[in-house]
Amino acid sequence: MVRYGIMVDEQRIRKINNKPTLHEKQYVVYWMQASGRVQQNEALAFAIENANALRKPLAVYFGINPHFAEATARHYRFMLEGIKEVQQELLERSIPMIISSFGVVEGLKKLQSQIACLIVDRAYTHIERSWRKEVSAFLACSFYEVEANVVVPVEAVSDKEEYSAATLRRKIEPMISYFAQEILLPEVTTKSFSLEFPFESADLGNIPLLVESLGIEQKGGFALHLRGGSTEAFSKLDDFIERKLVGYDTKRNDPALNHSSGLSPYLHFGQISPVTIYHAVKDLDISDVPAFLEQLIVRRELAYNFVAFNPFYDIWEGLPAWARRTLQTHEEDPRPVTYSYEELENGETHDPYWNAAQKELVVLGGMHNYLRMYWGKKILEWSPTPKQGFSWALRLNNTYQADGRDPNGYAGVAWCFGKHDRPWVERPIFGNIRYMNDRGLERKFNMKAYLKRIEAETST
Repeated sequence: MVRYGIMVDEQRIRKINNKPTLHEKQYVVYWMQASGRVQQNEALAFAIENANALRKPLAVYFGINPHFAEATARHYRFMLEGIKEVQQELLERSIPMIISSFGVVEGLKKLQSQIACLIVDRAYTHIERSWRKEVSAFLACSFYEVEANVVVPVEAVSDKEEYSAATLRRKIEPMISYFAQEILLPEVTTKSFSLEFPFESADLGNIPLLVESLGIEQKGGFALHLRGGSTEAFSKLDDFIERKLVGYDTKRNDPALNHSSGLSPYLHFGQISPVTIYHAVKDLDISDVPAFLEQLIVRRELAYNFVAFNPFYDIWEGLPAWARRTLQTHEEDPRPVTYSYEELENGETHDPYWNAAQKELVVLGGMHNYLRMYWGKKILEWSPTPKQGFSWALRLNNTYQADGRDPNGYAGVAWCFGKHDRPWVERPIFGNIRYMNDRGLERKFNMKAYLKRIEAETST
């Protein structure tokens, strides 16, 4: 069902401050940061509703932080390719977009004197929360945050950190059909292309040149097979439905087949909504749909629950107490081999499967999900201490994954160290943490075919 009229459910909206709407100011601003799209963007819809109610024009603001920790030129290029597409789509709707290349908060400080009301999409990581807190401190007008990148608002599902997928699943599944409402954006009733802004918008005409001018580190290359933007996201979705959804349940775990959707980077940068993906597949007469929706909604939103409710989601202390305890008990166990961070980064281990997974990560900007579990377990086994291993796994994931620094990534790495899992039979080094080895890979999959696939894909 497509929702008309008041389109955004109130459970998606939170007022961040206690300031009033300033009716005398020039425009309403939507600060687009986490949801880089136009279609199915609840934050943009709410901003248009507010602008129309106030009879004011709407401006969309996007800020570039040139010093985002662990982000590389690969991430910036992908993100800005999406923003360039958004800028054009907004122009067609008579909505100007201004882009700051000198900082996220800094641009808003320059804009603040003319803002009647500010709306931002919700984000979850520490740095993004800190931006919202800093803006709230100096902003004189009303400030709203709208949850636009999950199917079910996080706090509507639970008011605490959930133990596992099983505990979250029971709560979230009955809510999906209600919250997965498709929306149609209304027209902006007060249009203006003559708005005055206090700084010149960054030029997205040559994105590689802009990224280079910002001095952003180019680790792992540009992964040219990855192109950002909603158009590319919809193309990936269509291709997945046509070629890979059938058989997804049984084939997705096989590293040799690469039967995943490839949508994770687009979800991370908000270039496609999970609600859009849900509606594209939910009514298809394909037996694999439930397995895909389990990953898209239950597993993904379990990760959002983790990051939202665990203030230590990105450090050792955020792991379950039982996991930290058992790993510390076995911290002094002899390791068969240990590697430095640089050796891991360069894929210089004795394990050809691990090296191939690392090469896939560095060159292609992603890693097969099943191999990422094995990859994380081996980092635990080969690091001088489990705490060091956890830190290194997160750093590698955040630096090289195209969706690095995403709740899914934080939860995925933490899972390798016991999060959202249970204690298993005790063994050296791992204690009660679930164990994986190369023999298990060979028993389940054609690993020679995996090596051949990675060699072919990384040599082109």
